[in-house]
Amino acid sequence: MLYSPIKFRNLELKNRWVMSPMCMYSSNDGVATDFHYVHYGSRAQGGTGLLMVEATGVVPEGRITHKCMGLWNDKQQESLKKIVDFVHQNSDSKFGIQLGHAGRKASTWNGKQLSLEKGWETVAPSKIPYSEEERIPHELSVEEIKKLVHDFQDSARRALEAGFDLIEIHAAHGYLIHQFLSPLSNVRTDEYGGSFENRIRFLVEIVEAVNELLNENHPLFVRISGTEYAENGWDIEESVKLAEVLKTKNVDLIDVSSGGNIHGAKITLFDGYQVPLSAEIKKEAGIKTGAVGLIKSAEQAEEILEKGEADLIFVAREILRNPYLAVENSFEGKGECFFPHQYDRARI
Repeated sequence: MLYSPIKFRNLELKNRWVMSPMCMYSSNDGVATDFHYVHYGSRAQGGTGLLMVEATGVVPEGRITHKCMGLWNDKQQESLKKIVDFVHQNSDSKFGIQLGHAGRKASTWNGKQLSLEKGWETVAPSKIPYSEEERIPHELSVEEIKKLVHDFQDSARRALEAGFDLIEIHAAHGYLIHQFLSPLSNVRTDEYGGSFENRIRFLVEIVEAVNELLNENHPLFVRISGTEYAENGWDIEESVKLAEVLKTKNVDLIDVSSGGNIHGAKITLFDGYQVPLSAEIKKEAGIKTGAVGLIKSAEQAEEILEKGEADLIFVAREILRNPYLAVENSFEGKGECFFPHQYDRARI
């Protein structure tokens, strides 16, 4: 199954390997650099079915750090188009981008919040900082929330104009959308807080706005945290309910991660530790899912797919260590996988 194709709308991925979006902290004013050109270009030579560009801020203050990628102006769009064009011309990998807003977890460097002199004011659904040491974030007004929905849509438009095949909305890891989802970080009393339906409203509105731009050739994924590992917090039951809603909103896949919203949450790590969350959402909501989290080998990935626990395998650190993960494993299993013709002499 690992080397079998799969379609989302009309977009076909040649295999089930996905390079997970990973921040590179190497942009200048949100603009991709030569590093990104080499980084994504090299992974495109490795046979991965889908490559995902790192979390990309839809507004300047939505970036995690001042060195993170952005997509709110023409220069950023042009720098990404150069990379997209190279990937499409030199591989059969499909190319997606993850759009997000860091909310109260923005304006950081090396894991610590920057001063206002070096960073910027953060925003959130409620006046609750991520940790006690950090500044109280600005509580978004309804008008500001509506503008952010438009900002997500505008960045999605730019992504399509740059040539990306697929868009993913980042609603995980304690960033702004996740902050709205969780009753621990969202204590609003208006239409964006309180009930489950109100807490998911921001995400649903973003999904609807982005889908206005998409056609049958451009799928939409959403990354969520299946649980935040905290009592009375966002959990797998609410994740299943959310997935059921998103399925009706023309979301093609739920990319299932976990954690990130509660400072100091205790997480037990082991190989494939988030796979059960993907399996639960896939089974209960009847929607395609992606598994991510310490997936290190083709054998492990194949087992996940054969058990029906996910439809795609998102790989992060392992593909940083080995850009040719997909094609190398295809040699051993005799699977069909893209390999650049310039390197054919190394196939055997």
